[in-house]
Amino acid sequence: MKTPNFWYESPGVTSSILLPISYIYLMGSKIKRKLANPKKVDPIVISVGNLVAGGAGKTPIAIALSSLFFDKEVAFLTRGYGGNDIGPTLVDRSKDIVDKVGDEALLLAKHAPTWVSKDRHAGAIAAYNYGINIIIMDDGHQNNSLIKDISIVVIDGHHGFGNKKIIPSGPLRENIKTGLDHADAVIIIGEDKNKVSQFCKPNCPLIHARLVPTMDSESLKKNRVIALAGIGYPNKFFNTLKEMGCNVVDEYAFGDHHKYKNSEIRKIYDKSVELNAILVTTEKDWLRLPEEMKTLVKKVPIKIEWQDEKQIKNFLKLITTK
Repeated sequence: MKTPNFWYESPGVTSSILLPISYIYLMGSKIKRKLANPKKVDPIVISVGNLVAGGAGKTPIAIALSSLFFDKEVAFLTRGYGGNDIGPTLVDRSKDIVDKVGDEALLLAKHAPTWVSKDRHAGAIAAYNYGINIIIMDDGHQNNSLIKDISIVVIDGHHGFGNKKIIPSGPLRENIKTGLDHADAVIIIGEDKNKVSQFCKPNCPLIHARLVPTMDSESLKKNRVIALAGIGYPNKFFNTLKEMGCNVVDEYAFGDHHKYKNSEIRKIYDKSVELNAILVTTEKDWLRLPEEMKTLVKKVPIKIEWQDEKQIKNFLKLITTK
């Protein structure tokens, strides 16, 4: 679904009407947490999550963290959102498709072995049996099936916590204090425009990073482009293109994890030809395009750039000595 505009505005009528459902959602989350029986596994478990629904940058952060463990066997563990595979399954990029394992799993598997498992404990055991000694659990902050050695919360500096209301009245999956009390570190992507750092515990490490285009993406500079995105915050992608120096002549926003149809892409592509523009999308969206449409759309990969790479490396050293 598309992220509602009122999630990131001052609470209005719609947000107020939905508050009773938010209380039910929050109560259900609390009960689920109390009933959870997290299990310990031998590999080090690093959870990368967020407090809001939608894209905060968890997956790029997980990928960036994996590249910092040069001397360890690292793997990703994800539930495979958007796929129908229950798992535990080791993703095979040569044959697995989005409908089976989800777009995030395919993207993660490009960088390290990736297990899809609805039961995270079962997935962690499968990774351990494979010889993995560090597991990075993507979108794991609200999951209580595993004991985590480190819980990292990722926050988008531009959007912050929105209107600070619980789903569906706002974007929060849980209370801000509760969520941050369980964080061992907070990574803020981009400028902290909402001053979210004020909500963090005094002794909690604050790590700053930003999303930047890869060298391949830089080749789009000064080109006319039509952008399409089906992510949590499509405007984030559109703004990135503008910051790169692209001339964005049109934008198409779809719901998060949208599965594109041939007719949708063909229509937008025809317009790009008419406007003499290049049709571009995110790397994650590109994975969800119909196979026969992929040659018509250019993907724009991005990566994480740490403000202080030494800071994140030193933080990770504290847990790899386990």
